[in-house]
Amino acid sequence: MTASTSPPALSARPDLRRYDDIRELIGSPENPTPLVRLNRVLRKETCPFFLKLEWFNPFGSIKDRTVNYLLRGLERRGELAGGKQLVEPTSGNTGIALAALAALQGIKLTVTIPDGVPEEKKVLIRMLGAEVWATPDDLCPINHPKDGAIALAYSFITGPATKDQYVMPNQYENPDNVAAHYETTGPEIWNQTEGKIRYFFAGYGTCGTITGVAKFLKERDPEIRIIAIEPQKGHHIPGLKNFNEAKQPAILDSRLIDHVIRVDDEPAYAMTKRLFREEGLIIGPSTGAIVHAANEFSKEHEGLAVGISPDSGFKYASYFPDILGDEGNPAA
Repeated sequence: MTASTSPPALSARPDLRRYDDIRELIGSPENPTPLVRLNRVLRKETCPFFLKLEWFNPFGSIKDRTVNYLLRGLERRGELAGGKQLVEPTSGNTGIALAALAALQGIKLTVTIPDGVPEEKKVLIRMLGAEVWATPDDLCPINHPKDGAIALAYSFITGPATKDQYVMPNQYENPDNVAAHYETTGPEIWNQTEGKIRYFFAGYGTCGTITGVAKFLKERDPEIRIIAIEPQKGHHIPGLKNFNEAKQPAILDSRLIDHVIRVDDEPAYAMTKRLFREEGLIIGPSTGAIVHAANEFSKEHEGLAVGISPDSGFKYASYFPDILGDEGNPAA
């Protein structure tokens, strides 16, 4: 090659896993996240169970899909005009995805987050350039700690000194959250199971995933059953909500839910450990809760089932010692 010769241009080639932008790795029907069968913790042949591994999204969780749609919606409606900044309450994953995508677009972001969220998530959000405001767990003593973060975020968009500077994507009420899963996650699951899915399992959180996927799947086959996983009151399972202690998100369409299974912390943690050790899946505690619920459900039902694995366990390293106790620590 002579000095004047330009190197050949390499255009994006998804078939070669070559992309022009990190955002192109976010799950879509053309580029779905993996569906992996569980072979050890759930072994009932008449009820095969697959996990949708959403931590294969580029920023590590299912919230990458949500945030991608939330930001597109804000841009489409002109709500980011005039140099508006973003503010959003989160338990971590939405904050990480929002910080990454906002940084790519040069938008300033402030995140409000419950103080009890694993430190890894807060650090990742700050590493991505966002400002993090942690809210004490007793800020809203009657409700869930997440509601304190929500209240603080609302103060940014309603306070006289800041309301003209900030816009909140509001994952709890924004229909774009539902659209993300109606247009991507749902079609992916339908295609990946070749339309054979009978049961879909997802946790109650912001409820965009369960509402969007349920709407899509039931339009394809009304006989598909949607099972929601709800933690018990006073739980310690990150990412999930109990609606006796936290406000039910406005985007939840409860008419789409066929069953609700409530899960205690202990069996959720136990299943999390089993998934690590028996399936080699480094998952977050909410996946443990979902798989435990599916295991109980499968004892009385048959048919192909899919559950959401929202995020990996890498962001919970400081959280897991409480689950492990002295196990595997010879110095204890």
